Amino acid sequence: MNDDRFAPFETLIDEAAALATLRDATQGAEDGELFLERRRSESLVFDDGRVRNASYDASEGFGLRAVKGEVAGYAHSTEISEAALKRAAETARLAVGDGGGTMAAPPAGTNQRLYTDADPMADAGFGAKIDILGEIDAFTRALDPRVVQVSASMAASLQEVTILRPEGGLVTDIRPMARLNISVIVEDRGRRESGGHGGGGRFGLSGLIDPHHWQPVAREALRIALVNLDAEPAPAGQFDVVLGPGWPGVLLHEAVGHGLEGDFNRKKTSAFAGLMGQQVAAKGVTVLDDGTIPDRRGSITVDDEGTPSGKNVLIEDGILVGYMQDRQNARLMGVTPTGNGRRESYAHAPMPRMTNTYMLGGSADPKAILADLKDGIYAVGFGGGQVDITNGKFVFNCTEAYRVKNGVVGAPVKGATLIGDGPTAMRQIRAIGNDLALDPGIGNCGKAGQWVPVGVGMPTLMIGGLTVGGSAT
Repeated sequence: MNDDRFAPFETLIDEAAALATLRDATQGAEDGELFLERRRSESLVFDDGRVRNASYDASEGFGLRAVKGEVAGYAHSTEISEAALKRAAETARLAVGDGGGTMAAPPAGTNQRLYTDADPMADAGFGAKIDILGEIDAFTRALDPRVVQVSASMAASLQEVTILRPEGGLVTDIRPMARLNISVIVEDRGRRESGGHGGGGRFGLSGLIDPHHWQPVAREALRIALVNLDAEPAPAGQFDVVLGPGWPGVLLHEAVGHGLEGDFNRKKTSAFAGLMGQQVAAKGVTVLDDGTIPDRRGSITVDDEGTPSGKNVLIEDGILVGYMQDRQNARLMGVTPTGNGRRESYAHAPMPRMTNTYMLGGSADPKAILADLKDGIYAVGFGGGQVDITNGKFVFNCTEAYRVKNGVVGAPVKGATLIGDGPTAMRQIRAIGNDLALDPGIGNCGKAGQWVPVGVGMPTLMIGGLTVGGSAT
């Protein structure tokens, strides 16, 4: 949000001096900014009946950028001082050269606030947090005699950013984050399997450490572990697949989302490059990237260039209608920035990144979608996945999946991987459920060595003809 204070760094550096240095660095440039960040984070892990790890980290620094055309000069430092800023300006200015450029219009302002600015780490003392993790451990072990190991973790952080632009615009944002996760290992007749559940968002720890929240999380982690304990080897071959709602949207994130980021399309390295206005998915498929959902893990009041986040439609009724853009790629492509310029920290330059990416629900009853599955897989949980942006090919590991024949959900299967490519998978969507759900707040996205928190979501979907990797039957 816009602010007339140079918070939280007013005691470290003079605003007028910083602005003068930034203007010198961006003289003749087309864009640029000074990004200042202060971050504090805490992480606690209670594993196998004892505290295994307790960490606290604090960092601060700045990054200064000057942009001209496709080139950007970027310098950063952990020392926030006028001397360090001047050294960074000399480095960043090398990208501008001698030729004159016209500075791009500044981002629009916003008075919205999507989350609290309270420190989530202050919701409980260190001793109380350890006690709660111990209670989670004891409770989960008591749920079933087959539980042989429990791991419970909580993490919280507070990121404060200030963005100063050459025209004098100043934007600040205070971003909380909290998360709680529980993992369980069960053993029966010599076989061991695991399950996990958890989540969080941009809010305090208080709700997460309440027993009314963590007890259902523990039960769900145990349920998944027990399902896997009875799982049979997954079949291999080509099958129709029904994806459950919520977290399975990570497949959408990888298979489609990355391919719709502006830089890949400007450079024509995406499988979706040059397809604007064309049918790229089945009728009824509408995909959005929305950073404006209050308290969500992937939400941002403003992006890391100062642009307010947006609710951006990417695919509408199967037609490609938009890409996710930062300021540089939007300017080069002649479009408007969408609030997707994100960076991991002050030590990284921004690039187009997703926030909360999801598909809108349709009209089909999820039970009817499953009943129509004659011979296939019902996948409701996913682990890691990867995608090749140039062709959209993806591979995903299922953490909870079931064999389905003639509409009847049968035995759980273990070791299933889903293999396909995003453009083809989107065109082969055969049914869209009316049960859109977002993930519980567990997503992290990696790109070019940078990691940022994200959200995903989808309704129940049927996709035809995916390749399933498993054990041949």
